[in-house]
Amino acid sequence: MAVRELRIRALRPAVRALDRPEQLLLQPVPVPLVEQLIGRAEIRERDADVLDRLGEGVEEVLSRFRARVRHPTENRVTLVETHKQPARVAVVVHPTREIAGALETLERWAEEHGLDVVQIAAIGGSDREVARQGELEPSDLVVALGGDGTVLAALRAAAPANAPVLGVACGSLGALTAVHGDRLEPALQRVLAGDWTARRIPAIAIHPADAQDEWALNEFVVVRRGAGQVVVNLFVDDQLYVRLAGDGLIVASPLGSSAYSMAAGGPVLAFGMPAFVCTPLAMHGGSAPPLVVPAGTDVRVEVHPSFAGFDIEIDGHRYPLEALDYRLSLHDEKVTLVSFGELGLGVGGLRERGLITDSPRVLARDDRLRPTRP
Repeated sequence: MAVRELRIRALRPAVRALDRPEQLLLQPVPVPLVEQLIGRAEIRERDADVLDRLGEGVEEVLSRFRARVRHPTENRVTLVETHKQPARVAVVVHPTREIAGALETLERWAEEHGLDVVQIAAIGGSDREVARQGELEPSDLVVALGGDGTVLAALRAAAPANAPVLGVACGSLGALTAVHGDRLEPALQRVLAGDWTARRIPAIAIHPADAQDEWALNEFVVVRRGAGQVVVNLFVDDQLYVRLAGDGLIVASPLGSSAYSMAAGGPVLAFGMPAFVCTPLAMHGGSAPPLVVPAGTDVRVEVHPSFAGFDIEIDGHRYPLEALDYRLSLHDEKVTLVSFGELGLGVGGLRERGLITDSPRVLARDDRLRPTRP
């Protein structure tokens, strides 16, 4: 893959630098010349100083782009070329939702473009068989037909090959789905043309003592089993934060902060926030508000179970982990989700899905100010 490298200070007239580690995505305005010269692009950190390779006119070209830039530790960024066309389609499906229409569209489109369709195994996926079974390949486009849970399963399945995942909503549009099922064909055409944005999603890296490493896209949860409480000691970079007794502890990624953690009273982290959050579950006495931890920090969780024991849940699924000591950290850019248009911060999506709603007093005021019909 060809790369071209730029100094950040040369980009500053054309981009807006954000003080958080987030990939820089250049999204071209509809100017055919710009599409021909550079096309869709990503920008990442790189140690290099080769601005002159781009030649004259780079500022004029970049000024036609809207950009969101990763704040690097070095004074360099790298321009990476466009997306490759998929060589095959791999599907992950919801166990019960109505997917017949979307599946028919996908199969017809794949046949018209000479692409095979296979079904891949996924943790938390479905036994529902809709295509012949296949092994994931790096050149696959993974299509998840269902909802956010199906997309999570597909992202886990796609991670070993770093294959992109297109989430298709067969029902209401969620946080991870990019398109409704009835709009699938135009979305597939855009993917084939490379006209999509790669949304890199971080994960929680999980290092249990004396057990195999795991990772979570949404959250890692220590939860009591049965009637007893569980005691959890939480350390941040080996500094004790709290020893809590209660239902347990959630450690959530930015993506997962609007799921279980939010339901338990934790803060929402905007997309791209270089941090994760530790949220106590029904703490019995004491005081420990949810803690936002910056990326690059290690969190240590010591578990002291009662007679009833405890469970470990990762992304909503129970895992057979019995270690009493876990080290957690943020793993940047673990998986790739297909997105269209600007990525945004995810705040609008929370309102659209009804997870964030206005105060009744404000809504009542709006009603009073709304013109009445004569």
